[in-house]
Amino acid sequence: MRVATHRRLDQSPLPDFCSPPVLFTLLVVAALTVTVMLLAPDSSRGWRGYCVGMLFAEWMATVIGVALCKLRPALQRLPGRLPYAAVWLLMLLIVAGASGIAVWMNDVLMMALIHASAFVFVRDNAIIAALLGAAMLRYFYVLAQWQARLAAIAHAQVEALQARIRPHFLFNSMNTVAALVRVDPEAAERTVEDLSELFRAALGQHSSHDGTLGDELNLIERYLAIEQLRLGERLRVRRELDALPHAFPLPRLLLQPLVENAVRHGIQPLREGGEVILRGKRMNKTIEIEIDNPLPDTPSLGGNGHGLDNVRQRVAYRYGPRAQVQAGPQHGRFVVRLLLPENTDARIDR
Repeated sequence: MRVATHRRLDQSPLPDFCSPPVLFTLLVVAALTVTVMLLAPDSSRGWRGYCVGMLFAEWMATVIGVALCKLRPALQRLPGRLPYAAVWLLMLLIVAGASGIAVWMNDVLMMALIHASAFVFVRDNAIIAALLGAAMLRYFYVLAQWQARLAAIAHAQVEALQARIRPHFLFNSMNTVAALVRVDPEAAERTVEDLSELFRAALGQHSSHDGTLGDELNLIERYLAIEQLRLGERLRVRRELDALPHAFPLPRLLLQPLVENAVRHGIQPLREGGEVILRGKRMNKTIEIEIDNPLPDTPSLGGNGHGLDNVRQRVAYRYGPRAQVQAGPQHGRFVVRLLLPENTDARIDR
């Protein structure tokens, strides 16, 4: 029951009001509102009024952010779109109540900072809060819907990738095993073990947690071992992996399909074969991984772009906008480069 409840709460459309980006958005919107009011035509507010208004607006944004952060677990239990209505009403009440307190303090302390009547001051602030709150919540709602669609696409593509086994690879691998059984039983046994690991990764229904870079590199080595037996000297692999952090979290089956594409589209069409280069380094808190393969004069069926859209979407969803996936021909070769930031507010569910 606790697991189901936790899962349901995580799927709430409400943004995480405790996160720095959301709190920063509230503060920026408050500051921009006061600035626009100062720059508006026929504005009677001077710099003194601007500073006081800025202080009041930022105080309001902070109070609203803290209140929504603390009340989010209760608000997100409401059905349908009621969480957004409740947040909007709560913002309105906080602004109205704080405006009333500000008027009272202004009168008691005789600061003469508020020249309008108490009713007008509270009414105007409440209207501004209602309009800005509705616009911000609409933005957060659209953002949540976009993230939900992106998550659904990412999960669907992962499932499709896990369920996809190319028949030619299976048949070729089994033929390789059959040929090795009599001449080299140990190699045949290793090939079966490598093939079973690949199939386990491709067909297994994993949890939503990531694998690691070390797991993915191990899977790549198993795949290359199978293809090495089949292609022989036609397949040459150069590894330039400089002290990569093997514990770095990585979505499962992210790199192996790219290496498979490099072999299928870069090595197989060439009678003389070629060299696949695996590069990796850690620089400025960023993991850079490159998969480099020859570019045949006549592209094979499907082209080198197969699966790249899938990789781009999964990387963007998992690591955020700082991550990059670059792909294209360079000096007669096809290079796929992944730039994955180490420190992010990345999601852990692929």
